[in-house]
Amino acid sequence: MQIMEHRISATELARRLGDVLGRIRYRGDSFLIERNGDPVARMVPLAESPPVSLREALGAWRAAGPPEREFAEALERVGAEDRPPESVWGS
Repeated sequence: MQIMEHRISATELARRLGDVLGRIRYRGDSFLIERNGDPVARMVPLAESPPVSLREALGAWRAAGPPEREFAEALERVGAEDRPPESVWGS
């Protein structure tokens, strides 16, 4: 995936933070944040973790012990609410 870098003012970032985060997360864009025309920060996608082998995943799953019902239910609620925006490109 090729990362596209955009320039954005700190004021515009404050107005469009949700859109910018969506574009970083789902599109892989990066943003150079400027204040008074001077670059001050860069927002980029996190580097992906190296892949885990099936053997490592199975070992971690077995070592985790029995599931906790309340924690599993909390994860289900979080997962149900974590949806991409309706239009990550519309801005």
